[in-house]
Amino acid sequence: MKTIQFREAICEAMSEEMRLDESIYLMGEEVAEYNGAYKASKGMLDEFGPDRVIDTPISELGFSGIGVGSAMNGNRPIIEFMTFNFSLVGIDQIINNAAKMRQMSGGQFNIPIVFRGPTASAGQLGATHSQAFENWFANTPGLKVVIPSNPKDAKGLLKSAIRDNDPVIFMESEQMYGDKGEVPEGEYTIPLGVAEIKKEGSDVTIVSFGKIIKEAFKAAEELAKENISCEIIDLRTVRPLDLDAIFTSVKKTNRLVILEEAWPLANIASEITYQVQSNIFDYLDAPIVKINTADTPTPYSPVLFEEWLPNSKDVVKAVKKVMYK
Repeated sequence: MKTIQFREAICEAMSEEMRLDESIYLMGEEVAEYNGAYKASKGMLDEFGPDRVIDTPISELGFSGIGVGSAMNGNRPIIEFMTFNFSLVGIDQIINNAAKMRQMSGGQFNIPIVFRGPTASAGQLGATHSQAFENWFANTPGLKVVIPSNPKDAKGLLKSAIRDNDPVIFMESEQMYGDKGEVPEGEYTIPLGVAEIKKEGSDVTIVSFGKIIKEAFKAAEELAKENISCEIIDLRTVRPLDLDAIFTSVKKTNRLVILEEAWPLANIASEITYQVQSNIFDYLDAPIVKINTADTPTPYSPVLFEEWLPNSKDVVKAVKKVMYK
């Protein structure tokens, strides 16, 4: 094992796959000359050249469309958005072309493309730069949606996403690019659609994904002092959802808390809540509690932002609620 930053894990995954397959290229704003807005493509221009690491104008609709078209013609593009907030400019290409082309062409075209970049809030960046769109994209048949929470998962999942023959939305976090973690030295991949139990526990299941899962770990530490044992599941992929992993855990703990950085209405936590109560209702000893952001645009004020974003105290309160404590 070696210890590297999240951004380095992303860079390694892309570089390793590009060495294996000349049809893979990276395109986006500042990915080449600037080494990536978050330095996640550092050194790639020097190694692969300007034909495979391509700087674009500020035109998400344009370069997303180029990516989809080139995927239809045998390439395997990686399209980087400086933030998924900017993907809204190109969302027509993602939703109406990338996600639907295989079905609309009667299976004549696969679209092996990865759209990647940071999602959700990253501090005081304002309402239009702090949005979580995982549930938006997960709502679309034809897309796979991946949100890693650490460098090891990021590298293994991104390699699988690049090799996948269908479009994958790969969502990172500006606040995780500097995170360090252990990553295997050799070749490895992590299959899409498989959740992982990050912490074993017996009293309550906490399901989460992405950077907000850190608050679950903080809460679990605090709750352990009161002899409450939390099992933490990292979804890693929200389309497809690994419902079996969630069901198995809830059958053991009989309680469920879901932590997600998203607005309260119609999110991933809502779907999990429905699936659990629909399929294993008799195993529940308490109503499911889901924790989300406040139902407002993201505030700029640091005081309001702290209230808006879920934290470990919210998780502790939710766990105690389902424990009737």
